[in-house]
Amino acid sequence: MAKSQATERQLQLLKKPLITEKTSQMAGNWVAFEVQPDADKPEIRTAVEVLYGVNVLKVNTLNQRGKVKLFRGHKGKQSNVKKAFVQLKDGQSIDMAATL
Repeated sequence: MAKSQATERQLQLLKKPLITEKTSQMAGNWVAFEVQPDADKPEIRTAVEVLYGVNVLKVNTLNQRGKVKLFRGHKGKQSNVKKAFVQLKDGQSIDMAATL
């Protein structure tokens, strides 16, 4: 399937790729995305396969709760985030610089 045939849900499911020092050093063909809080693993798998044209072997998800922090003396809370770690088939990759 081409990117033009993706449904609206699949386009909104993946919020943004997570490009950090830790995610760039992950072993193997793993990539990380921030996803919608109500996304499940099969939905994430099909969205990545349709949008990027790769084969997904495994999807791991993580619900990260927001921290309570002080900002200029006032309490504030960071947002809750759901992350998806996707393992791609050997030899395949996603150009994360082009996805931003």
